[in-house]
Amino acid sequence: MPPPLPASPPPLPGASDASGALTASPGPASPLALLRKLEWRVRHAVENVLSGEYRSAFRGRGMEFDQVVKYEFGDDVRDIDWNVTARLGEPYRKKFVEEREVTVMLVFEDTPSLQFGSGAQSKREALLELAGLVLLLGAVNRDRVGFVHVTPDGYTLREPVRGRGPILHAAASLLGAPPPPLTASRAQTSGLRSQPSGFTPQVSTASGIPWRLLARAAPKHSVLIWLGDFAPRPEPDGWPVMRRRYQPMGFRVDDPWERALPEGEAFTAYDPVNARLVSLENSPAQRAAHAAWREERDAAWRSLFPDTLTRLVVGTDEDRLDALVRFFHARQAR
Repeated sequence: MPPPLPASPPPLPGASDASGALTASPGPASPLALLRKLEWRVRHAVENVLSGEYRSAFRGRGMEFDQVVKYEFGDDVRDIDWNVTARLGEPYRKKFVEEREVTVMLVFEDTPSLQFGSGAQSKREALLELAGLVLLLGAVNRDRVGFVHVTPDGYTLREPVRGRGPILHAAASLLGAPPPPLTASRAQTSGLRSQPSGFTPQVSTASGIPWRLLARAAPKHSVLIWLGDFAPRPEPDGWPVMRRRYQPMGFRVDDPWERALPEGEAFTAYDPVNARLVSLENSPAQRAAHAAWREERDAAWRSLFPDTLTRLVVGTDEDRLDALVRFFHARQAR
């Protein structure tokens, strides 16, 4: 019987036909060029599509009332104070304290498996774009935004900041970070390289993501967005506490081959987890093993984020901003 698929599904740009001829993928755009492109799209979406959905998706209802302010295009119409509006002859809305205190914290779990891509773009490139969109949404909406970038060798913490300039700087540093090497693990001390001001490089612990540090870096009720590959594994220690303390959301990017293996004959792919080429015969046994892996992964994913409106899965062949718009629309509508 042919061997089943490896622990992770076939990875990285390098898919080929039975002849074994690998295809090359284009390199990613520079971080600043990508951010400029994304920022234009984000501003257009906020002004013309999202309106109040972003604020509603990231802010709870019924927070402490602060004051009445003039209604501006894009504000949530549910906050309009109709009594004040009727008295003054122009729309006014209620403003809540929480609107001035929202912090969005991203956890980008940068594993070698993200460097898989059966097409022109790897999962890592797509997930970084998704992270950049969220960071830019925070900048446009004047939120405080930070992130922690986790690799097998360590992590880099960027404490939450507010304002277009600081957030763009943070986003550029994340999008420009080198991917983990597709070789044997380096010495953990290599994670202690110098970093720009405001960054805190650390050696990773066995758990990988520094949850205790995050609990100190982000205030209570912050929006916590965990971006990663989410391979099957037990939930991290203290996750129930994090779910009570924050508003957790999970963002994942899938390659089409993870959803279904390509039809046809045998093919070759590159497995970034094991740093080697893998030849797949596309047999019924391998397809069954792939389906079992997919179900195990999705079960672990649903366990981490039981509410369907707290998890987002986007394909590498899908538009990430469109997916975010649909996500925020769904959260706002519930």
